[in-house]
Order: sequence, then structure tokens, then C-alpha cells
Amino acid sequence: MRIMCCLKPVPKPGSVKIDPKTHTLKREEIELALNPYDRYALEAAVSLAEETDGKVVAVSMAPPNAKNILLDAYAFGADELVLLSDRAFAGADTLATSYTLACAARKLGPFDLIVCGKVSVDGETAQVGPELAAWLGIPSVTWVKSLKPQNGSLELVRVREFGEEVIRAKMPLLVTIENEANIPRPPSIRRLLKRDEVEIKVLSAEDIGAEPAYLGLSGSPTQVVDVFAPEYKGKRELISGPAEEVVDKMISILKERGLI
Repeated sequence: MRIMCCLKPVPKPGSVKIDPKTHTLKREEIELALNPYDRYALEAAVSLAEETDGKVVAVSMAPPNAKNILLDAYAFGADELVLLSDRAFAGADTLATSYTLACAARKLGPFDLIVCGKVSVDGETAQVGPELAAWLGIPSVTWVKSLKPQNGSLELVRVREFGEEVIRAKMPLLVTIENEANIPRPPSIRRLLKRDEVEIKVLSAEDIGAEPAYLGLSGSPTQVVDVFAPEYKGKRELISGPAEEVVDKMISILKERGLI
């Protein structure tokens, strides 16, 4: 089984910088970490590859400073590492991102299965996985907590709002993985020692045959109008005196403000 696992680098807390003109993250200037939900997706992909004697290709669309994220993925069990990096990708919304990943999937494939985390912590849209499947013309199953191979298909358990759903789906297929799907393994010591020897294939927009009109800001129908840091304004009032007077005063204030 040949599996593509999509990994997204997200900003570490406290390192976020915003471009005031484009209202997008300056990902080249911030410290990145692997999206936590993608750890579960990677574990699901590696476990399935081990079970089926398959191969996991970890793919990330990110600036060059995200290479360490892919090297971490190798330590966790990925077999091949691919970084999609080009200034043309900057500012992409979910549609432009999924288009870019689809171009990469066609270039690197074919794949039996594509695995994504259910959401990213910096966006929380849960759109990229299903949109990627739509670009490729394959079915998608979201919020998957377990997957088992069965005679060329997969038996999936999907989390629903009021329970679980069992689905059998033929491949090629895309799934997004729930965080309760598994417990990610620790990095392999042997693989950690080989990090410096691992090749990361870096592909540009031209390399994957992507149409410029569908990339980055120009290919993003979703536009951020403004980005700002909220200001918290508050005032305080100190009430002093005997306990009974303080309580009466507090009750009076709460009534005036319609809180009681």
C-alpha cells in the first residue's frame, strides 16, 4: 500500500507574526511545529504501512524552515519526505492549498490512501482534506478513529456527534484522522541518528505542474479583510467598609448592570 500523509507546520505559541499588507502569517519568520492532529494521522499511516508492507510519503507545503518537521516525520516512521516550497504558494487559503497538494499527489502518485489530520490548530476549518479529495476525484471519509485493510478496501470507524459509524470504502481514498485514533509512537533512535543522511525532495510549483492562477493569494477566493490584536479595556471599583455595607453595595451594582 502506498500512502501519502499530509503534514502542516503551525506556529509555535508566542511566535506568530502577521504581514500587515496581505494579512497572512509570516511563516518564514516564525518558529514552526507539527500540527498536533497530524501526529495521529502520521501514526495511522505508518501503522497501516507496517501492516500492509507499504510505504508512507510525508508531504508538507511550507517554507524552507519547515524541513525539521519532515525530519521529525522520518523519525516517527515516514519513508519519503517531500517539501512543497515556492513563493507562489504564499498566502494560500484552503482551496489553493488543497489544489497544490492535489498537484503534488498526481506528481508523486499514484497513492492508495491519503491521510490528513482532522483539523489544523491555526485554522480549524477541516476543509483541506475533503477539498483535496475533490480535486483528485476520490471519496473522502472524515473523523476516522480506526482503519483496517480488508481485501483491497478499508473498514473504517468514523466518529459522529451521537455515536460511531462503520464504513467500508474502496481505495483510492482520503481519510482525516481523529485524535482518539491512536497513541503516537516515540521517535526511533535509529532513525534519529540518520536524520542528517535523509533526503528531502523539494518541489516547486513548476515541478508539480501547478497552474499559477490557482496558487497562493491569487488562487484564494477567501480573503482576510483585517487582522488585529484585541484590546481588553476594563475598569475596577474598590468597595470598602463593613461587610454588610460592601455586600449591599455589590448587590446594588449588579442590579444596575442587569446581572441579577
